[in-house]
Amino acid sequence: MRLTTLFTLPRVLRHSDAIGADLPPDDAVVLDAPDPTLRVALAAAAGGDHGPAAELLALTREHAQWERRDTCVSRLARASLHHPGWLDSWLEESPQDPDAVLVKADQYVYQAWQIRTGARARHVEADQFRAFHTVLRDAVPVISEAAELNPDDPVPWRVALTQARGIQAPREVFDTYLAEANARDPHHEGCHVQALQYLCDKWFGSHEEMFAFAESSAAQAPPGSRLHALPLQAVVEYLIADEEAPDPDPYASRVEAAVTRAQALSDSYAPGDREAAGFRNHLALVLWSMNRYEEALTAFRDIGVHVTTFPWTYFGDARAEFLEARSDTRVELAMRIPFFRPSPEPPATGAPDWERELAPRSVAIASTGPTEVAQAALICGHSLRTAPAGSHHTYVEIVPDPVRGKRAALLPEDPLTSAADSFTTAEDWPALVLHRTPERSSFTLLHRGRKVAAHTWETAAPATDHTEAKATATVLARVYGLTDPRPVAHVLRATGDPARHQGELVAALGLPPLPAGYGGELEILAELPGARVLARRGFFAGMRDTLTTKDGVHPEAPAQDEPHPARWWALRTAALLFFTAAAVYAWWTPDIGWFRSTVSSVLAVYYAAKLLRALRRRPVSSTPPPAAS
Repeated sequence: MRLTTLFTLPRVLRHSDAIGADLPPDDAVVLDAPDPTLRVALAAAAGGDHGPAAELLALTREHAQWERRDTCVSRLARASLHHPGWLDSWLEESPQDPDAVLVKADQYVYQAWQIRTGARARHVEADQFRAFHTVLRDAVPVISEAAELNPDDPVPWRVALTQARGIQAPREVFDTYLAEANARDPHHEGCHVQALQYLCDKWFGSHEEMFAFAESSAAQAPPGSRLHALPLQAVVEYLIADEEAPDPDPYASRVEAAVTRAQALSDSYAPGDREAAGFRNHLALVLWSMNRYEEALTAFRDIGVHVTTFPWTYFGDARAEFLEARSDTRVELAMRIPFFRPSPEPPATGAPDWERELAPRSVAIASTGPTEVAQAALICGHSLRTAPAGSHHTYVEIVPDPVRGKRAALLPEDPLTSAADSFTTAEDWPALVLHRTPERSSFTLLHRGRKVAAHTWETAAPATDHTEAKATATVLARVYGLTDPRPVAHVLRATGDPARHQGELVAALGLPPLPAGYGGELEILAELPGARVLARRGFFAGMRDTLTTKDGVHPEAPAQDEPHPARWWALRTAALLFFTAAAVYAWWTPDIGWFRSTVSSVLAVYYAAKLLRALRRRPVSSTPPPAAS
């Protein structure tokens, strides 16, 4: 066991950073990211304007884009729960508008489920059930009106199927609603997903009935239809059922067939395609739960930045669960690669969309001068660029290193947050780390090496809870010496335009404005007056420079290593081989104590690190340097 542990951990440390290196960083991953048109409609709705939403839904109705219409109606209905004014004014202005009435019908259903929650029935209180059923009964006339106002639309019948499941409607009612939906669009994904939920074991059906329905629907679907992944959703429902799986599993062959069908469907879509995100998230979850990590990594790569609420919400916070499963996949694959084998390269498919457009743009504002930041950051493990921001602040950004440092590879946070965590330790001044992507903006406040506050704005997310926003604003006000935290809390609760709200927060805190170009290029400080680069040091070199650099002087870049003679390489290679053999023998032999085993292992790792560092810094040209004059 000790020998296994000894070899597994170094493999993870060596290879995990390279495996999935082409995956988007955590900050770029967005939950249920809307397309640009829907994003505009959601942002306008959050501001009280229903015009863009009305135009969008009218187009989907006129062009019979039922799948897109379903997605838009669902997102707008959820948004109306947190910002109801725009929908109320729309209905007052046009009470017979089929689009407004449909959003209102779906709003009833989402409101009911918000009351009930997604918990199992045994965990829902009786008064919650009473309120749940009351809201669903109130929805009946609105759903009927939506169906009558637009008779060709299958989306009201998707809402009706969801409502029928909630009020425990008998099978005859369910069959009628499903028949009405199929008469309008026999391959509508939303209606089939709701039907599958009704037929699953946790509601009113069984595993057998659920699988049979999903497989029949997939068999009848046209090529490229997302219904080909419906059996995969049945697999997820089967896997999360609260029951012991029999041995042998009677559904094993059907699970395998569903996975194979979904993988074939995924191959027909481009990597990162938003339309494929739903079933690809189901595919990644299933493959990960089956320990098929190489295939799961491919699914995560195809998902890109588009994580979806389902199925991850079954296990907790959807976005956090997705990121944890993705990270676990990388670690599991790293554990299987021998230590001395080269780390795998990502597929040669060109730069993915997230790298060109969706990678987070990051900058930090430290409340001190550039020299103080540089001296505090000597052992942070990253190369930084600093630039003065007024007379009392400093902009800081990451300068990518050709070879990532080992300490940086071991830290889970993004590089700038990790660096700020290090250089604010034992300092009185704070650093505000800001991140921005097209869909979300966020900040993390670090003070004395601790994360003391954080917040995220997303385009379609509801306003932050007042208590939470007040608590965060109070911390920010205390750190930055503000007497009234209410203006900051107001900014934290703003919705609709994440980038603008981030800039408003910086102004409310009395910090310098965000530098020009932030949100565009990845590196923006190089052209600012006084910008300087602090090159990454090794840990011991950083400690040395910390102790020897004079106060008020920006540390110079570390000197380049001199080429090593052949004798140096021979001696250290021999030492590596000797101590590696000694470590293997010591851990394998039970008679040798843990202390000698550990010492030989540490020496082997030390000489391996020395040789690897020298190899990476070795000059490319083999021509000897000119003699000194």
